[in-house]
Amino acid sequence: MTIVLATTNRKKIEEITRMFAGFNVRFLPLDSFPDCPEIIEDGKTFRANAVKKAVSISKITGHPAIADDSGLEVRALGGAPGIFSARYAGEGADDEKNVRKLLREMKGLEDRDREARFVCCMAFAGPDGSCKTFTGYISGMIGRRRKGFNGFGYDPVFYPAGHDRTFAEMSDSEKDSLSHRGKAMKKLYAYLRKIL
Repeated sequence: MTIVLATTNRKKIEEITRMFAGFNVRFLPLDSFPDCPEIIEDGKTFRANAVKKAVSISKITGHPAIADDSGLEVRALGGAPGIFSARYAGEGADDEKNVRKLLREMKGLEDRDREARFVCCMAFAGPDGSCKTFTGYISGMIGRRRKGFNGFGYDPVFYPAGHDRTFAEMSDSEKDSLSHRGKAMKKLYAYLRKIL
């Protein structure tokens, strides 16, 4: 089966491909379809954005598509950055700027007020418009400074519950076994096993 990954984020593509190693699937990144228009993520939830991307890309390419929308929710910030995680510090912001803004916003907060969770909603859509979603969560806390060099996004400041290392200090396989994306992916994997 050929499945289009509705993202141009190289780190996400690597993560998804790694998780499906040995599975009889050929993944095509979105940039394999240069005429594909950009899908605007204007939904109010992670699920709405993932569904919109997956359904749109599947219809355009004629192949099943997987899309995800994921982000960080910090309780003390009312759930921010949430669906704006990738552009928390403004349009075109990179990981470094987003993390800096987050740490600035949380400056002075006690440990008990640094609770956060990562959320990932994955959508699998067919060219007929059908779509299934799979959601994963990982709770933890936000550290006071960056630690580690692996991963991407907010990984250097996120400590999963029960761990004393950030995601960025963990190996790929350690992170995959704990992460929000890993949990959503396991649900998607089980679903694909049933339909293939």
